[in-house]
Amino acid sequence: MSQPSLTDTNLFKPIKVGNVELKHGFFSAPTTRFRASDDFVPTDSMLSYYEQRAENNGGLIVAEATFPDYSFGLYPNAPMIKTPEQVAAWKKIVDAVHKQGSFFSIQLWHLGRVAVPQLNKKYNVPLVGPSKLYVDESSEKAAKEAGNELHELTIPEIEAIVKEFAAGAKRVVDEAKADFVEILAGGGYLLDQFNHSNINKRTDKYGGSIENRARLILEVVDACIEAVGAEHVGIKLSPYAAVNGLQGVDTEIHPISRYGYILSELERRGKEGKRIAYITMIEPRVNGTEDSKDTRAFDSSWVGEIWKSTLLRAGAYLNQFSNYLIQDVNKDDRTLIGAARYFTSNPDLIERLRKGQELTPYDRSKFYTPATNDGYITWTKYGEDPEKYKGLVAVKPQPLS
Repeated sequence: MSQPSLTDTNLFKPIKVGNVELKHGFFSAPTTRFRASDDFVPTDSMLSYYEQRAENNGGLIVAEATFPDYSFGLYPNAPMIKTPEQVAAWKKIVDAVHKQGSFFSIQLWHLGRVAVPQLNKKYNVPLVGPSKLYVDESSEKAAKEAGNELHELTIPEIEAIVKEFAAGAKRVVDEAKADFVEILAGGGYLLDQFNHSNINKRTDKYGGSIENRARLILEVVDACIEAVGAEHVGIKLSPYAAVNGLQGVDTEIHPISRYGYILSELERRGKEGKRIAYITMIEPRVNGTEDSKDTRAFDSSWVGEIWKSTLLRAGAYLNQFSNYLIQDVNKDDRTLIGAARYFTSNPDLIERLRKGQELTPYDRSKFYTPATNDGYITWTKYGEDPEKYKGLVAVKPQPLS
């Protein structure tokens, strides 16, 4: 798939994010790929993946969602940044990205009710959510079979989560030396679960009104600002997502009302001297990990009308290239555009976009396959011989010691 060159657009003008100046405005969006070790330690393959994409880049790479603690719920072979070994492994990755002249953000998440109940049970981690409401019948069945039924969080448990997000932010920024910590408050994970009235049925200060359901998200933001400074904090929101039990625009309270309040509060903090580095907005063209099948037309410009600072936009920009990318990036001088899937199959994506070179299609069947490098660090740069990386296919990723 060939593309026009983007050299003369805002995309390839320098742009400041937080306290760093990027060489351009195209970022690598987070891509969960399950290539960490069985003990949630980042691997040598992850180092190679990020290092490859940092080469000749000079922009921002946002790492895959990462657990700050075992208690945040677990997926197999997703990374964590809790133990000294895990922190040291992440620092090696950050150092490698910085050495290439690029910048790095590590995204933190709490899975809440969508964690794997059996894996949680193995580590004595309860399955939790804002209320005792399962995603669906199959998730309820899995939890009961694992002997790990869904538990409604108590206020002391919620307060502990806020503190652990802040502690995780310090490990990200102060110890691993990443430029930013990104709070995952979308996708139907725990922070987002609190924000939805069909999931959150609480009657205390964390439920009921729009303000109360947004309280946890804003408390986590404030705690991370206090921990590492606003200039090192980002947040990801997905107002249109209809995954993990979310209902997108079909909820009883429209996303503009709920997320508009959160954006207004973040903008207010900015005006008061605590402006976070960026907000990531997932466009309605994407729903979870796939392109949306919803044919309705949505206008997401309201996000930029409320939030007046750096905005990272991601969502099928390269699948529907000419319709949105140039329009959105040239709209102002504070917007970055991102991609995840095409960064997987094009390690030199920035150079290809700059020069208008053909893009290699991604292979979704190889996205989430632990214990292999196939479809992860076996993609070639433009013009390279595919034979170059075939020897890596059978090599299992090893934890960075």
